[in-house]
Amino acid sequence: MNLTLQKPDNVGVLASTLCMLHCVISPFIFIAQSCSTTCCEVTPLWWRWIDYIFLALSFLAIRRSVQVSTNNYIKVGLWLSWAALLIVIINESIEFVHLSEIYKYIAALTLVALHLYNQKKCQCKNDKCCTNYE
Repeated sequence: MNLTLQKPDNVGVLASTLCMLHCVISPFIFIAQSCSTTCCEVTPLWWRWIDYIFLALSFLAIRRSVQVSTNNYIKVGLWLSWAALLIVIINESIEFVHLSEIYKYIAALTLVALHLYNQKKCQCKNDKCCTNYE
């Protein structure tokens, strides 16, 4: 857990990238299986819950990243991207509106990009610049 406290952007990049890979690989895994009709009608519950695990990891990484970031636009962008990803994943679970998979990829890629940018350009140089630093 020390990685989460000291390098929240690394955790955010990792979680968002793994989430995106999970989304990309899912169709190929289920197509590759030799399935009966009952197997392929719905995605297994355990596989759908992986999305929520990635969301939880991303939430923790973002919460910590915004505490040590110096750029308010990045802070807002991280939360908006996470909220967009949450909405898309919940929508996918309850099927409220049919959305293309591209929205999930865009949200995950935006999180990766914002974490990388935050890590390179928006970090406090010392403990005094961050008012929320714990």
